[in-house]
Amino acid sequence: MRHPLDLRHIVSPGLRDLVELANTHDFDRVQQQVRDLRGCTSPVNLHGFTITTDQTTKEVVRSYRSEDEPSGRLLTTCGNRRSSRCPACSRVNAADTYHLIKAGLSGGKKVAETVRDHPRAFVTLTAPSFGPVHNRPTTDAGKTRPCACGDTHTEDAPELGTPLKPATYDYTGAVLWNAHAGQLWARFTTYLRRALAKHFGMTQRALNSALRVSFAKVAEYQKRGLVHFHAVIRFDGPDGHTTEPPAWATFDALRVAVGLAAESARLTIESDSIGERVIAWGDRYKVDPISSLGDGELTDAKVAGYVAKYAAKNAEGAGTVDRTLMCRPCAGRGYVRGPDRFHDLCADCDGTGQAEPIKALPVQQHVRQMIRTAWALGHLPEFAHLKLWKWAHMLGFRGHFSTKSRSYSTTLGALRDVRRAWRLAQAEAARARAGLPVSDGNTTLVTASSWAYLSSGYRPGEELLAAQVRHDMAHAERIKSEGDPWL
Repeated sequence: MRHPLDLRHIVSPGLRDLVELANTHDFDRVQQQVRDLRGCTSPVNLHGFTITTDQTTKEVVRSYRSEDEPSGRLLTTCGNRRSSRCPACSRVNAADTYHLIKAGLSGGKKVAETVRDHPRAFVTLTAPSFGPVHNRPTTDAGKTRPCACGDTHTEDAPELGTPLKPATYDYTGAVLWNAHAGQLWARFTTYLRRALAKHFGMTQRALNSALRVSFAKVAEYQKRGLVHFHAVIRFDGPDGHTTEPPAWATFDALRVAVGLAAESARLTIESDSIGERVIAWGDRYKVDPISSLGDGELTDAKVAGYVAKYAAKNAEGAGTVDRTLMCRPCAGRGYVRGPDRFHDLCADCDGTGQAEPIKALPVQQHVRQMIRTAWALGHLPEFAHLKLWKWAHMLGFRGHFSTKSRSYSTTLGALRDVRRAWRLAQAEAARARAGLPVSDGNTTLVTASSWAYLSSGYRPGEELLAAQVRHDMAHAERIKSEGDPWL
C-alpha cells in the first residue's frame, strides 16, 4: 500500500506539486501531455470524451475520455497568435501564415505554380499625420539627419513616435483613424478595381470578366501608435490563380491603380461632439515589385517572411499593453444591475469600468493619452458600434490583423486540417503497432464527442515541466542555427 508523501518540508509550490505528480500512477503520461503542447504558455483545460465507431459494424474504432488522464483533464494548446502572450503558438501561427502567403506567390498548397509569373506587388499604406512627432529623417544617401526637435535620435530612442507638441496633437483623429482602418482598407480594395477599370478604359463588368485581383494583407503598428497595412496584391485571370492575366495587366498598371485608389478612398464620419471627420490614407505609400527569380530586393520568401513576422505581433510595437482594459463583470459600464433592478456600482472596478486604472499602466504618456481618448470616445452614443472600451488597449484598432481575398491561396484552416490529419495518421499507425483496432480506410466512421471548458493554464508542477520543454526547444534551435561544435 502506497502511503501519502509528506511534502511539508518542500517550500516551492511548483516543486511540491511536481513531486505529487511524479508519485501518480502514470507520470509518463503527465510528461507526454506537457511535451505535446510544444511549449504553450497557457493551455486550455478541457473535460469530455470522443468516441469513433464504425457505422456498419458499430464497433468502437477508438475512444478517449479525459477522465482517464492522470489529472482528469485534457490539455490543448491555446492557439494565441500574439507572441507577447504565447511564443510557442505564435510561432505555429506565423509558420502557417508564411506558407499561406508563400503559396500565393510561388504556388503549392493547391495553388498553381504559374502564379509566380503573374504581376505581383508588395504595397504599404500608411496613416496620415495627426501632428509632428519625433523621428529619424534620412538623406537620399541614407544618412540620419537631426529631428525637428534638434536631436539626432538613436533607433531605440523612447521618444520616437511621440508628439513634438502633445497639447496640439490630434488624439481624437488618431484613435478614430485606427478604429476605421479596417473599413478604409475594404473601401480601398473597391476603389482599386474602379481605378483599374478607369486606367484601362473599360467598364468594371468588362474588367471583372477579364481580370481578377487577389490580395493578402497584414496590419502593423508604427511607433506613433497608428496602424499601417502591408499587402501582397496579385493579378490573375478571370478564373483565379489557374489562369494567366491578360497581357495588358502589368505591374505598372497595378502601381498606377494603387496610387489612384489610395487617393480616392475616403470615409466621412459625423458626430455632434467632434463634428465631421474624413478618414483617409496618408500621402506616403509604397508599391514595390516582387521578384520571382530570387535576385530582386523583394523575393517571394522575403515577402512571406515579412508578413508572417507582422502577423505574430500585436500592438507592442507602439508600447501599449496586450490585454483588454474593460472590466468584464460590468462590461466597461461601471455599474451592474442589482436584484431590485436598480444600477449598483460595480465592486470590481469601483465604477470606473476599467479592469486596471489607465493612469497606472506601465506605458508612455503618448500611449496613455491615446488609451484615454479611446475610452472617452467610447462613451459617445454615435461611436458605440466601434466598441472602443473593449479595444482601448489596441488604441482603437479592432480589425483582423491579417486577411486575404478568397482566391489568393489556401486558408489557415486548411493548413491546420492537414496537420491534424497527419497527427491522426500517426496515431493510427501507433495503434496498429500496438495491436489495437484501426480503420481500414474503406469504412464510414462516425464520431461523437462532448467537451466542456474547465480553465486555462498549468498546475504548478506542470509549469515546471513546460519550462523544461521550452528550454530544450530553445537549446535545439540554438544548436540548429549556430551548428553543433562537437560535429
